[in-house]
Amino acid sequence: MSSASLAARLLRRAANSPRLSTLARRCAHSSATSRPPIALHRLHAASASSPSGITARRFLASQSPVSPSKISADENLRRVIDSEIECAVESEEGSAQQIDLPEDFPFEIIDNPGDQSIVLKREFAGQTIKATVYTNFDAEEDLNNEDSGAENDDDQYKPAVQMVVTIEKPEGSILEFECNFNDDELAIENMRMLNRDSNDKENLYEGPPFSILDESLQKSLHRYLEVRGIKHSLHDWLTDYMMGKDEKEYVVWLKNMREFIGK
Repeated sequence: MSSASLAARLLRRAANSPRLSTLARRCAHSSATSRPPIALHRLHAASASSPSGITARRFLASQSPVSPSKISADENLRRVIDSEIECAVESEEGSAQQIDLPEDFPFEIIDNPGDQSIVLKREFAGQTIKATVYTNFDAEEDLNNEDSGAENDDDQYKPAVQMVVTIEKPEGSILEFECNFNDDELAIENMRMLNRDSNDKENLYEGPPFSILDESLQKSLHRYLEVRGIKHSLHDWLTDYMMGKDEKEYVVWLKNMREFIGK
């Protein structure tokens, strides 16, 4: 995510907060290079072992680097990081709010510091349901009105929320869904059956693409997820929670970098 995109995000969220609005303008002129988001089906396999992934990091630096001819490169970097931390902490504090759980929320939230994702977990009818949630700030939701200037409406900004859901029984195969949230629904992008005992997972037949399944089967699978708690009503809560997590993780990441540079 470029810093310009983040500044735009702050300006959108600042519609009801003068403090955030000031901060967004302060940070709006910084620059950065974003990494392309990683394909969702690759993220699930990598999430357990690596924190790298779909959310490209960004710099908010509130001031330009000091001329390198006057100070060392290390000292220059330390000063920029300190300024960035100050800006990011103000952003985090300014947007801090109580995020109420959705009604009848059935999941345990597993949120490990340093992870880019969270896991929602519950037991249901002898099954273990796990939903690994990622937020991609490089890909905003399609607002379905690109030519109307809707992208300038502060209230409509939403980062993309993606989810990998696994449903396991004590024995046998694992059912896995790749999902995306949007304004209208929880969309199932892919579904597969995984054999936990197979040693040749590359050649395992996982089933046809979800989009070509019979419409009645698609609807039944959506309902299957709904009764297990995976439904569109989680959308707003997940968006707010993951945006807050992103801000916290970014501050920690900056402080870790400053500690490394300072040694």
